[in-house]
Parts: sequence; structure tokens; C-alpha cells
Amino acid sequence: MNVVFLSPAYPLEMQDYVRGLAEVGANVIGVAEGPVSMLPNKVKKYLSDYIQVPQLFDEQGVAAAVVQYSKKHHIDRVESLWEPLTLTAATIRERLNIPGMSRETVLGFRDKSIMKDRIAKAGLRVPYAFRCKSSQEIEAAVEQIGFPVIIKPIAGAGSADTHRVDTPSQLQRVIKQVRHVQEVSTEEFIDGREFTYDTVCINGIPHYENVAEYLPRPLIARSNEWISPIIITIKDLNSPYIRQGIKLGHGVLKALNMGTGFTHMEWYLTPKGEVVFGEIGCRPGGAHLVDQMNFTSDIDLFREWARSVCWQDMHIQNPRLYNCAIIFKRAMGQGVIQRINGLDTFMHKYGRSVMVEKLLRPGVRRRNWKQTLVSDGFIILRHHNWITAKHLAEKAATDIQIFANE
Repeated sequence: MNVVFLSPAYPLEMQDYVRGLAEVGANVIGVAEGPVSMLPNKVKKYLSDYIQVPQLFDEQGVAAAVVQYSKKHHIDRVESLWEPLTLTAATIRERLNIPGMSRETVLGFRDKSIMKDRIAKAGLRVPYAFRCKSSQEIEAAVEQIGFPVIIKPIAGAGSADTHRVDTPSQLQRVIKQVRHVQEVSTEEFIDGREFTYDTVCINGIPHYENVAEYLPRPLIARSNEWISPIIITIKDLNSPYIRQGIKLGHGVLKALNMGTGFTHMEWYLTPKGEVVFGEIGCRPGGAHLVDQMNFTSDIDLFREWARSVCWQDMHIQNPRLYNCAIIFKRAMGQGVIQRINGLDTFMHKYGRSVMVEKLLRPGVRRRNWKQTLVSDGFIILRHHNWITAKHLAEKAATDIQIFANE
């Protein structure tokens, strides 16, 4: 089984998918910029071969390089789990006529307007939305929808360049802020709780499912520096409102003709109990969500994803064992980390529930919290009981404080 994997070293979690592929018996051919000697040893030791390309985001150039390589080497699969390269992988699959989702299918996961059209046609509830290329089109969409609205990139990932707009004056400011974005989706704001629905599918059928809740919603967390964002996976997926979200997810997968691999969906639960689709990608969630799922079920989804892609199989013995929370910390002040308060006390009291602690230490310059959800580090913890897991996560959010100064 020869698998071409686009961008094997970046983002960093891609390195574990390369490992997973090698561990299930695949020969992994990496594709990236720069010489193979520049790759981390963690990646190089799992690669069977390497294709160097001048520009990784030149879709046609990358496709041509892989097609040329295929003239002398057999290729069975072409995969990418980094969202900007999912269409490139699909293009290569089509040119080589090998298994995997088509470019047209992947486009439904990549283009938010096409995505919502296909899902709405399946009879599922989506936010009312308009595709906009100019300030005039944005203003016309807002006129149709009414305030509040959400404005975000058509082909974005996560909450980058996503804005809630409540007033005409805010609208004019946001229009200026998104001028660098080629196309945006202007859509209805859905009030309520926000969740994920994550899967690893084989031929469109989920063989692993996960639901996590954002505390608070990402848009709120991204707008307030003082907040320590929390994401908690939910052990018990049988509560009525969670089952509604999963049912919505099944409908979305069918509407978009999902094939084999990861999906990461976001959905809303309104105060009236309505479930509403948010968006979906045919890739895993970022910011260590896969690590959380691994701790939730005591499994290795980096390897089990690889098994699904290569052999149409997964080995999962413990679907849900824990509620697992990740807490992202942001330092108070700017510049260099000076001290951390409350960490030793927290670890003494609750350390047996902590799976990972990776906070920036004194002497290290703090990160730009607007550019990375991971911010100035994170803690991952887990517990069998939902209420206890949520309580511990909230304690970590409030009781541990990082201070920085120039």
C-alpha cells in the first residue's frame, strides 16, 4: 500500500498521521517544499520516499509532480488532512484514477456556500446565508437577513476572520476588516450552545463518533482575551439533544456524499431545542481535538484513521470511557512570561486527572492569542463524570493564571 501524503510535517499533528500510516503497513511518500533533510526525524523515519515541490499551494504544480512520480512508482492512495490541501489531493486522485473522494465531493466540504446549499436541499436546517464578493453584496445580504449576522470566509477554517455584526456601524468596520478575503458568507446568527460532531468514516459510514462542547462559543472566546477557552468531549452520547445533533450529522454526511476519512462538524442547539448545522470539513478538528478523542476512548485515532484509509477497517474496543477537556490559557500582560500562579496547587489537588500540561514557562515570550487557539499553552484533563470534568476544567480556567511583562 503506497500512500502519498501532502505536507507530512506541518501542521505539527500531521507528523502523527504519517506515523499512523507507517504503523498499519503503508509505504508513505511525503510531498512538501524544501529538501527531505529539513524534515524532522520524527517524520523522516516513517517516510519511504519524498517528492519535493517548489510551492505546496500550487495545486496544478503539485498534481503534475505526483503524476510524474507515478510513471515510475505505483500509488494506491493520495491523502491530505490539512484543509488548504484537501482539494489538491482530490485533483491528484482524479488524474490518477485511484480511490478516494472526487474534487466535486471535496468542494462541498471546502466551499461554505456550496456546502450549505447541498445540505439545505437535503431538508436539513442551515443558517440563512448569502455568498458575497463586495461590500455592496454584504450590505444587501444583511438587509435580507437582519441583524445580528455572521460574516466569515467562504473557504476559511476555524474562526479566523469570523465576525458577529449587530449594528450598521459595526458592519462598516467589519467590511473594512474582511477586504483581504476574496469571498465571504454573510449569514444568520444562530443563538445557542455550540458543539462538534467528529467522525472517522469508511465509505460514508461513521466507525468512530465524537461530540464535544465549546465553552464558551468560539466567537466569544476569540473576542475576549481574558477568557480561557474550554472544549470538552462528551462521554455519554445518548442524551436526547446529543442524539439530535448526531442525527443531523448523519444527514450532513449523506448530503455531502462523504467517503472515507475524518470529518469535523460544528452545530448549534438553540434555547428552543432546535439543532442547526454550522459547518463541516473533511479533515480532523485542530487544536488537539484528536488528542482529546484519544484520551476519551483510550485509542490512537492517528493510527485508526490510517487503517480506515488503507484497509477499510478500524480497531476500536472502547468507544467512550471519559469526558475529556482541554483548557487553553492566555497570559495577562504582554511580552515575556514572568510567573504562573495556581498551577502547583491545581496539580497537587487534581493531577491524577491531568493527562497533558503544556503551559509556557517563565522566560518564554507569550504568543499572539489572536493567531493561535493554543495561545500560551494548555492543559488536558479527563474524568468519568461529566459534572466533575466540567468543574475541573473551569477550575483550571479560573485558578491558574499566567503573567507576562516586557
